[in-house]
Amino acid sequence: MTTRPYSSVWSDLASVPFSQGYLQAGPYRTRYLHAGGEDKPVLLMLHGITGHAEAYVRNLAAHAEHFSVWAIDFIGHGYSSKPDHPLEIPHYLDQVEHVLDALGAQKAYFTGESLGGWVTAKFAQNRPDRVERIVLNTMGGTMANPKVMERLYTLSMEAAKDPSWERVKARLEWLMADPTMVTDDLIRTRQAIFQQPEWLEACKANMALQDPDIRRRNMVTDDDLRAIAAPALVLWTTKDPSGPVDEARRIASLIPGARLAVMENCGHWPQYEDTATFNRIHLDFLLGQ
Repeated sequence: MTTRPYSSVWSDLASVPFSQGYLQAGPYRTRYLHAGGEDKPVLLMLHGITGHAEAYVRNLAAHAEHFSVWAIDFIGHGYSSKPDHPLEIPHYLDQVEHVLDALGAQKAYFTGESLGGWVTAKFAQNRPDRVERIVLNTMGGTMANPKVMERLYTLSMEAAKDPSWERVKARLEWLMADPTMVTDDLIRTRQAIFQQPEWLEACKANMALQDPDIRRRNMVTDDDLRAIAAPALVLWTTKDPSGPVDEARRIASLIPGARLAVMENCGHWPQYEDTATFNRIHLDFLLGQ
């Protein structure tokens, strides 16, 4: 196992002019991290299930050179509003639409990891008039593997019921090819979210998509993928715990004109695990290079 020097969310942000705060996006109080001039094109960064905006702290600086970058907390996640009902894809789509309206952005670039990729794909299909380019990063929503769903549900609910150091650490380690990437600082960042009084009920709500029946009616179908008109990059990893690279190839083959990129030795958070490679691939695509 690799021994790594200590790293911190705050050291990742130390050289980045950024702000954090809340948007009132329709009915949703939406927490964000923002970097980049607001005269630049909007880029929305959308995290995965039980995640939060800090999933992208290592990517803000490079992307802020070209975009007005907004990494948001989904509803039911992070420090955004916690609706008191099961959360399905249309609820997240509604939040994203309201975020764009609150930002005054008719169109935006999108990058989404896991759940964020699921939402991005559905948004691109449903609202092509509001989408420039999309990146689907180890996206969810095309598979329903019972073992993966059960493992994700168990790790998430155990950490929600008992947000101890070890349970939060175990949930984060699921994301990484190399568990030493899970630093004390990252554990504490997520633990603080999981210790919110309303988190247990919120986690039950955002785990709804791990229920087979609910998942089935929200899935991204082959026809959904064929209907995506925006330029798309499907980004996958060789050690993704949610599904094999073959699934990425299948997704990319269905989206007209989509590119495929595969990153080596990363898990479910390649933007964090191998930031330099991710930023290079990601920006080359978003900038049309």
